Amino acid sequence: MLQDNRTGTPGNTNLFSTTRHLFRRAGQHKIELEGASSMKIDIIGDIHGCMAEFRKLTEKLGYQWENGMPVHPGGRLLGFVGDLTDRGPASLEVADTVYRLWKKKLGLYVPGNHCNKLYRYFLGRNVQQKHGLETTVAELEALPVKERERHSKQFMELYEKSPLYLVLDGGKLVTAHAGIRRKDIGKMNKSVQTFILYGDINGETNPDGTPVRRDWAKNDEGEGWIVYGHTPVKEPRLIGHTVNIDTGCVFGGKLTALRYPEIETVSVPSSMPYVEEKFRTFA
Repeated sequence: MLQDNRTGTPGNTNLFSTTRHLFRRAGQHKIELEGASSMKIDIIGDIHGCMAEFRKLTEKLGYQWENGMPVHPGGRLLGFVGDLTDRGPASLEVADTVYRLWKKKLGLYVPGNHCNKLYRYFLGRNVQQKHGLETTVAELEALPVKERERHSKQFMELYEKSPLYLVLDGGKLVTAHAGIRRKDIGKMNKSVQTFILYGDINGETNPDGTPVRRDWAKNDEGEGWIVYGHTPVKEPRLIGHTVNIDTGCVFGGKLTALRYPEIETVSVPSSMPYVEEKFRTFA
């Protein structure tokens, strides 16, 4: 079960005008599923190319791998809060698997800031190949041209046809990469998109150059669950009805999923080197 922790990069945010797909209209975020009143979904935190842990986690959750995809015998869905790629050893395999799950209607996806940056790279934008993107680009450049084109086409389709955030189960569940303020659910503008991709930032930076991310969750009030990632924490963080499930797999922590409607977390340990300074603590 979750612990109740009551104690609790942006890149260029002028990206919104670069293409119509980087800015989504209000109304594209709701998905009504058949039997949504009893939907069962396992939402996975930031994978960042950690394919081995992704496979182990889904197996621990009871999924069986068929034709290169995890399928649950009980019909449960998989959800993803973005940042599929960058930094880890198998970004393209992770993105490919999520794409195929999404095409088969076995998975739901919302993009993260790393997804946004990779999408802009595929568009040919002048993005800096650092903070992990360089590892995904290296994977791409090692492939034949046709394979590169396939991965580009698939990822762009996934990104363009997925909403920035999802409102599920009649509003009882919302997934967004870095979270969302309840007053913004149902809205779509530049401010909302910046918050969802990068968190509650104000342009200030920490001594190490990373952006200051304010603790929006500690002030959240509401009944529906908001499930998000983006900020690595050592343990899944439950505060109110918000859950941060980014447990820093790519930094040597764990890969975590939230089981809904059970509100239970399941994790597997990372095989990556542990980087203590990448994890956020709350007072």
